[in-house]
Amino acid sequence: MTYLPHGTHLIAGDRVGSDDSFTSQPVAGTARTFASGGAAEVDRAVQAAEDAFLTYGWTRRADRAALLDAIAEEIDARGDDITRLGCAETGLPEARLQGERGRTTAQLRLFADHIRKGDYLDRRHDTALPGRAPLPRPDLKMVQRPIGPVAVFGASNFPLAFSTAGGDTAAALAAGCPVVVKGHPAHPATGEIVAEAIAAAIARCDMPAGTFSLIQGTSHELGGALVTHPLIRAVGFTGSLAAGRALFDLCAARPEPIPLFGELGSVNPVFVLPEALTARGTELGAGWAASLTMGVGQFCTNPGVVVAAEGPGLDAFAEAARAALAGTGAALMLTEGIAEAYRKGVAEVSGTAGVQELLGATCDRRNAAPAVYRATADDWLANDALAEEVFGPLGLLVTASGPEQMLEVARGLRGQLTATLQMEEADTEIARPLVPILERKAGRVLVNGFPTGVEVADAMVHGGPYPASTNFGATSVGTLAIRRFLRPVSYQNLPETLLPEDLRSG
Repeated sequence: MTYLPHGTHLIAGDRVGSDDSFTSQPVAGTARTFASGGAAEVDRAVQAAEDAFLTYGWTRRADRAALLDAIAEEIDARGDDITRLGCAETGLPEARLQGERGRTTAQLRLFADHIRKGDYLDRRHDTALPGRAPLPRPDLKMVQRPIGPVAVFGASNFPLAFSTAGGDTAAALAAGCPVVVKGHPAHPATGEIVAEAIAAAIARCDMPAGTFSLIQGTSHELGGALVTHPLIRAVGFTGSLAAGRALFDLCAARPEPIPLFGELGSVNPVFVLPEALTARGTELGAGWAASLTMGVGQFCTNPGVVVAAEGPGLDAFAEAARAALAGTGAALMLTEGIAEAYRKGVAEVSGTAGVQELLGATCDRRNAAPAVYRATADDWLANDALAEEVFGPLGLLVTASGPEQMLEVARGLRGQLTATLQMEEADTEIARPLVPILERKAGRVLVNGFPTGVEVADAMVHGGPYPASTNFGATSVGTLAIRRFLRPVSYQNLPETLLPEDLRSG
């Protein structure tokens, strides 16, 4: 039976309305009215999450893993409706939504397998030394424990993988933390049906209903009420630098500050070294253009900046990129707000002194065409505005006088999600001093690829120094993401019966 959105919040298993509402803005189909929540709905959901934590925080790993698997099954069971609603709301093609759903459910199942193994708990035991001089040592056991209710903000550009049941929610649930999600208003129906899948799985697995809630809404007050609620212990966020910084400041200003694990913005620089430029300039230019326009440039790992030294192959690279981008044409962006921000970003870059236009962009309402510009490293280093992320298919080619100036550009970078080296074996000595610099600037350093797309795997890091993210020691993708919602607790001389199950010898 075709799913029809009910337009209410889902709080601890109950459908809850609000006095206020908003109307969705789908690309196709019927606009619908959704409840718009505030402080009252937040308090109800967070109180339910705190009550649930008294049980859910002490569940067995096997039971939480079964819940994650059940959520994946319930999402897959609603797959056709999720794709239909997601396509109508976002304009994303069916194949993209189906692939993103597969990524979302695979992530849930990966986290389930990971917590079954138990290695993430980092269990440690220092046995008692009663005869040690000058003082005896007590028995000490340590394990990672869940922190409590977590707030998660749905992302605009990933209606599934970084939203209602995305990486932040999956990681928190895996850790043993109840979750309250603020759905993104760009795709409220998609968020609602996924929330229904999570609630169905919670009921199947006999978990507390308050383990999960979804609150819809458009106001800044809703987000503020969520992150400042005294029972929320951490926040997961994927979005713009401005919004993320505002939430970060709210979290820090609380009477009891809490961490905001925010993934904010990055230009993801690509350094094309001389031998690679000579050998593969045309190929690399076309490859950059393809990566730059994937998803209309609305990926956080979009490679917005290329750094290359003047020399053979540079003109071939630039022309190949320009030609490929010129043939791409305009495409639909996810929201009118994103399209408007792209227009402003294009205007700022194109209006900066020293910037040469290789291909100008057009942006009609939500339809955006790619653009590519060129600037010298001197102009780049002199103007911080050129290092700002433009969310969309805009590329900037930064030309350096040689390897030494490429190093200077690398040193001047702010924090990034990724940094890429395109190189041949003969470029190794030029790459050698770059790697230690880029390692300090980015959470992922890659060679001879493009960074668009993030593998969900044990060794993945999706994060980096500010402003790429608000916590450089964390990742929002991969199994290490679970550690964000845990804290180490040491137990001294506790009897076996009082220890968490994961520390009991039996």
